[in-house]
Amino acid sequence: MAVAWNAQGGPKHWIDRLGHSVKHLVDFVTELHKQGAHFRSMTDAIDTGTPSGRFFFHVMASLAEMERELTVERTRAGLEVIRKLGRVGGRKRQMTDSKIESATKLLSNRVPTLYRWIPASTSA
Repeated sequence: MAVAWNAQGGPKHWIDRLGHSVKHLVDFVTELHKQGAHFRSMTDAIDTGTPSGRFFFHVMASLAEMERELTVERTRAGLEVIRKLGRVGGRKRQMTDSKIESATKLLSNRVPTLYRWIPASTSA
């Protein structure tokens, strides 16, 4: 959990997720600095009010962005491999061809035929 502090030392607002890229995070911290505030993490030793804190913030933001990009890259590579093996991602099909054929027959009939197979719920 992290909080942005105003110039008087009080909490400005709580922050759950700061940004999606290093540029967005740097822009956020720059905007805080312009307003006379700084970012301080309550769980990590990051305080952008100090030079070492700003450095650590940039290093951690860069590592987080790299980790996110590696995860995307690995996911795409894995999906490509299973496609080459002739498989498709996602859950297995629940509707077999015979179930689809039965449903098509039921839907082509009148509504009373459907209610014989799928009774209307009595609870509402």
